[in-house]
Amino acid sequence: MLHSQIQLLTLAQLSGGQDWRLALAHDRDHHLLIWITRGQGRLLLEGQRRGLGPHNALWIPARSLFAVELGYQCAGHAVLIPEDSSLPLPDTPRQLRIRDVQAQAELSALIEQTQREMQQGRPLQQDAIEAQAALMSVWLRRQIMLDEHAAARPKAGIRLSARFCALVARRTPKGGSMAEHAAELGVTPTHLTRAVKAATGKSAAALLNEYSSHAARRLLGETDQTAAEIAAFLGFGSAAYFTRFMQQHSGLPPSKLR
Repeated sequence: MLHSQIQLLTLAQLSGGQDWRLALAHDRDHHLLIWITRGQGRLLLEGQRRGLGPHNALWIPARSLFAVELGYQCAGHAVLIPEDSSLPLPDTPRQLRIRDVQAQAELSALIEQTQREMQQGRPLQQDAIEAQAALMSVWLRRQIMLDEHAAARPKAGIRLSARFCALVARRTPKGGSMAEHAAELGVTPTHLTRAVKAATGKSAAALLNEYSSHAARRLLGETDQTAAEIAAFLGFGSAAYFTRFMQQHSGLPPSKLR
């Protein structure tokens, strides 16, 4: 299916059978609506680490830093919407815990109808899928409007962590050091590290390393670029340093990852 089209994938298809594709901090060039129907996991979103459970709806706009660690029994679907879609969509990431049984059934039914459209291959298939996605957008925006899903103002440390995560995604592809990010955010590296660690359970430097590792593994697997070209693209000083970095953070050199 074309990347410019709306897609519906199972969580297993979204990860491609490789946990790192979801578990490492990264961003994407398309919007994601993830509907968890079974199991538990952990989520990094808006600079904060949270728990995941059944009937959680995750809205992840394009270019938002996130990571999802799925438990063994986790199941659900993901709707991928092109970044340039004309659908009215929320601007900010959200995690919604849907307790209302009717609301749960509504989203599940929309996903099931989309799945049938994809399987049947009838004429005007993409038009029908876009119509279902429009209804999902209505469902999502209605849920966000409810008082029970009103987002509380986060504490200062979490706000700083969220700003850091947004900056990481915005500074692609070459990124920058943790000290450079701290300077751009107007705080000391020590303060940034403390705030990000408290909010996510990981240091700011660790998240930067995850982001670089994810980008590198994706490029190694999906492009014909040499390791040296990928190293230069991602801002590594040399191909040798890139090889050591990948060995340290994945356990394998670039040649083996490819």
